[in-house]
Amino acid sequence: MSEVLSLVVVTGMSGAGKTAALKVLEDLGYEAVDNLPLDLLARLPDLDEGPRRPMALGLDSRTRGFRAETLAAHLDMLRARDDVRVRLLFLDCDDDVLHNRFTATRRLHPLAQDRPVADGIGLERQLLEPVRERADLTVDTSHLKLPEFRELMIANFSLQSEAAMNVMIVSFSYRHGLPREADLVFDVRFLDNPFYEPALRALSGEDSAVGSFIQRDPAYRPFLDGVVSLLRTLLPAYAKAGKRYLTIAVGCTGGRHRSVHMARTLAATLEQGGARIVLRHRDIHRGGE
Repeated sequence: MSEVLSLVVVTGMSGAGKTAALKVLEDLGYEAVDNLPLDLLARLPDLDEGPRRPMALGLDSRTRGFRAETLAAHLDMLRARDDVRVRLLFLDCDDDVLHNRFTATRRLHPLAQDRPVADGIGLERQLLEPVRERADLTVDTSHLKLPEFRELMIANFSLQSEAAMNVMIVSFSYRHGLPREADLVFDVRFLDNPFYEPALRALSGEDSAVGSFIQRDPAYRPFLDGVVSLLRTLLPAYAKAGKRYLTIAVGCTGGRHRSVHMARTLAATLEQGGARIVLRHRDIHRGGE
């Protein structure tokens, strides 16, 4: 059997971080190519007769001949091959953040050369929705700092950990919406809220006093034990099924106290069990309730 080619296709909204993703993948050892003509995608594994280096391809609405249906057909052809392992990474971002990024850099949106940026963003989101639905991994970069984004990319695409499952645990505020990339979501708004304790309001779930307060809630321990038991069953099952990455989201009202503490506790517990963990607090600095 031929050597298996590891291929990552990076797509998503313009301005969501495709260039940054390709740079990280290149640092990891992938051969990175941006805006390859779409009709070459399915033929790519047969173009090089030498040793098969892992490849990362950037494709988006700027790509020549780009159509969601065409991309889907090419991906299906690649996934049907035994000598190619292809993964589709979709980078998403809130519309207002994308608008600010284009405004700050004075760049024209590729689909709005002579129209407002917002028109281009809306058109592109509609165009790419069928692609987003087929993604193996969706990453929302709206509030990700570059080091956090790099860490997430390494956790999911490092060539040194091909056989390992990587778990991202992210705390969030329901007020600001569910993390788009979440596979599992746990709601901890039923726990006693430290926000209503004046001495704790300005602190976060990273502070021991807040943790002690949350742990005194009678519902805390049964919930934690139940979630840990569930995850210890699910993680090996997902890994056996070939899943390499899992995003677990833990939410509360403000994303600063209860969800942060629970996410930290889950991360520490699962890490002791041997899981590879990336921990992120999406909304910890956004304020309280």
